[in-house]
Amino acid sequence: MPLVDLNNVRIHYDLKGSGDLPVLVLSNSLGTDCNMWNQQLAEFSKNFRILRYDTRGHGQSSVAPGRYTIEGLALDLVGLLDHLELSRVYFCGLSMGGLTGMWIGMHAPQRLHKIVLSNTALKIGTSEGWNSRMEAVRNHGLQPIASAVLDRWFTPAFRLSFPRAVESARQMLVGVAAEGYIACCGAIRDADFRGASPDGSVAGIRVPTLVVSGAHDPVTTPADARAIADCIAGAQRVELQAAHLSNIEAASAFSMEVGRFLTA
Repeated sequence: MPLVDLNNVRIHYDLKGSGDLPVLVLSNSLGTDCNMWNQQLAEFSKNFRILRYDTRGHGQSSVAPGRYTIEGLALDLVGLLDHLELSRVYFCGLSMGGLTGMWIGMHAPQRLHKIVLSNTALKIGTSEGWNSRMEAVRNHGLQPIASAVLDRWFTPAFRLSFPRAVESARQMLVGVAAEGYIACCGAIRDADFRGASPDGSVAGIRVPTLVVSGAHDPVTTPADARAIADCIAGAQRVELQAAHLSNIEAASAFSMEVGRFLTA
């Protein structure tokens, strides 16, 4: 998979499919990489050329120095689209990827046909919670927090029934550079898309939007999804039987619902 230098970061991406098809961008969550979308590729490739990429600090993308922001992560993607000469795309992002999609939907809507915002929120977590996690990873790395993260990513039933999928997710998590993980935690901590926030409000989004939630997601709850959908005029919403990584736990339902929205 190729790499491209964009300002102060090197982004790893994968673009596959016929040039005659519209492009669908898949944006990863915190602690994963572009492989988190593997179970969607077969279905989505029927109608789209697929662009996956590793958010800075994750996977094979570089760890750029300095403070990260959701605006910066979004501009990385805009820069990648410019490099690939893709003027307008479809977008699907989960958690951190959903925050990225919200920023682009507000500030660069002309780059998007439709947006899928999955397992995300106008404001994810608390500053205290993020600061505690960042300090733990800074002091001890990702291995010690992996079990707690997986408990939030998947329901107990899924962890018991699909240990290989859970182990694959664990390997993605512990393979992330600690510095990149910490910096992206900071970006999520500081992002706030509620009404009077400095980042702006998603109420200004006019791009057709689907909001996906997991019924058992303890991180970005169904109530968080309703709050997003209520803000965006005409937004659709679907709830899947899954925890946080709904595209993995409820892969078939996720692919079906997202695919139906994108092709409608």
